[in-house]
Amino acid sequence: MEFSHTPVLLAECLAGLAVDPAGTYLDGTAGGAGHSYEIATRLTTGRLIALDQDPDAVAAAAEKLKGLPARVVQANFRDTAAVLERLGITALDGALLDLGVSSHQLDDAARGFSYLNDAPLDMRMSRSGPTAADLVNTLSREELARILRDYGEEPRAWAIAGMLVAAREREPITTTGRLAALIADAVPPAERRKSKNPARRSFQAIRIAVNGELDALNEGLDAIFAALATGGRLCVITFHSLEDRLVKNKFRRWSAGCTCPPELPVCVCGGRPKARLITRKPLTAGERELAENRRSRSAKLRVLQKL
Repeated sequence: MEFSHTPVLLAECLAGLAVDPAGTYLDGTAGGAGHSYEIATRLTTGRLIALDQDPDAVAAAAEKLKGLPARVVQANFRDTAAVLERLGITALDGALLDLGVSSHQLDDAARGFSYLNDAPLDMRMSRSGPTAADLVNTLSREELARILRDYGEEPRAWAIAGMLVAAREREPITTTGRLAALIADAVPPAERRKSKNPARRSFQAIRIAVNGELDALNEGLDAIFAALATGGRLCVITFHSLEDRLVKNKFRRWSAGCTCPPELPVCVCGGRPKARLITRKPLTAGERELAENRRSRSAKLRVLQKL
């Protein structure tokens, strides 16, 4: 299946990065190289490092970026420091993260990310490590409920976890179709009739757990910020509240400086801001992009500049 990708908030990302033709940039989530291509075409003596943990994305990005000042590396962006050291790069002028599951991964039913198609229950972005089926069939009811509640904000987490544990005792849960059906069975009929699929939150939660997405984001943000040169910019696109909250809090801490308790009348810690917010509030898609690209509906872009 061809790896296609329509870059979300592209103009806003390019403006946020303020690309210097001689600069060094990182796209930590290359995907189909939509953002990477537009960054690389703006470089002359500069260079772009494009990372992705998905081997399909790496192959597609390498093909699309052929002939441009870009290097594609198969790696999770949490490993940014090691990748840059290996390439002899000491500082970045800008970095971009476009988080979440890619359009290709969702559209390729065989990858097991979507509840809209019946396929093997996989969900691994890197194609390595434990699958979603492994988690669903081995974790305790308590741990499954925690994942559904914490990563999917699923109000019926305990009931769904109980349904899954009972079902797997009869037969292992190995397909997305069966998982989606079991989740629906654990939800009251009135909720099943709503427009959004009742499996949506649970599939998000299991995918995040399989890929360790929030831990990777926490570590990756720290690694990328540390690698930014003074004046370097970091653009992050999120697609759900858990990601956005983590990014917002990181950006807020880096730009605040003072870590004194709020009840103190004056600062005594002497902390100074490490960054400034380019976007006080997240940028979202305009009407035209919303009409042309459904994936942009939940996208939020935050931009930070290192001081």
